[in-house]
Amino acid sequence: MTDAIVARGLTKSYGDVHALSGLDLTVAEGTILGLLGPNGAGKTTCVRILTTLLEPDAGTATVAGFDVVEQGRELRRVIGLSGQYAAVDEHLTGFENLDMVGRLYHLGRSRSRARAQELLERFDLADAGGRTVKGYSGGMRRRLDLAAALVAEPPVLVLDEPTTGLDPRSRLGMWDVIGDLVRGGTTVLLTTQYLEEADRLADRIAVIDHGRVIAEGTSDELKDQVGGERIELTVADSEHADVAFRALAGLGTGDPQLDRDGRRLTVPVDGGAAVLVAAIRELDASGVTVQDIGLRRPTLDDVFLSLTGHAAEDAQEEAAKKARKAGRKKPSNPPPDPDESLASVARSEDEDEKEVASR
Repeated sequence: MTDAIVARGLTKSYGDVHALSGLDLTVAEGTILGLLGPNGAGKTTCVRILTTLLEPDAGTATVAGFDVVEQGRELRRVIGLSGQYAAVDEHLTGFENLDMVGRLYHLGRSRSRARAQELLERFDLADAGGRTVKGYSGGMRRRLDLAAALVAEPPVLVLDEPTTGLDPRSRLGMWDVIGDLVRGGTTVLLTTQYLEEADRLADRIAVIDHGRVIAEGTSDELKDQVGGERIELTVADSEHADVAFRALAGLGTGDPQLDRDGRRLTVPVDGGAAVLVAAIRELDASGVTVQDIGLRRPTLDDVFLSLTGHAAEDAQEEAAKKARKAGRKKPSNPPPDPDESLASVARSEDEDEKEVASR
């Protein structure tokens, strides 16, 4: 299978802050690679380099066979990018936004208009296509932004946290669209803060931290690296958490993990149902009132915690803050020439990444 994206030894620094430190990455043609990592890990810097919006300090990368530095003009004609914030013109209608992007790609008047209407219908925006984007909801703007990235039917699509800030229904709809694209042969590089999104969509997952890939494989392969099973329980009262912690410490193969709400514990174990029964007996003998308890295998959240040292919810909360911040920003107009920039651009991520990385 041909590799659509290949990066070797990418480095990028902002003063004393090292956003990328020798990153290696490969995405096979017609597949989805999910790029996971805490905020400030270097995901957005990687995306911006691969889409020619930023030059690396060192290293090489090719996308769709084109070098990101030496052949940027050619590369921009065959990729699509949907950044963290919807880059659509709110003073134009949905149809006019897509038609304009088609004209920038030199598709011609009739083809641009036909493609705009086709994408509006595909993204369930046909009824809103004649309305100005200023009146669109956040989910509608995100769908329109993704549609704009697909106007030229690019073989490679880069999605930088495409569902951040969307409600659950809109997120599920976006997942269906992305799945359809890959089944049609499109290659997708997907950065996300939602582990369930990577679990459902990605053929392979790369975990990035401190500017380099620290683990890579399928979802099951990464879960197997963590190993074992988990007892997960919720106590009725946070005051019982310490008692439950002590009661279960001797049963686990590692230290119990206490959630930030002070009521949920996760204990790595071996032994299947027998150790679950033993745990229930220990808790009962210690007088702990349990609201819920169960045995499960590792999740991607366990993988994230094991590899990066903290749960993915921390990164998701940071992403939610960024989404709320983005909602207060006015989107910039699309660029005037696709030879000099992408028709759908990523905006204002660098400062966020540098700020988090420097903490």
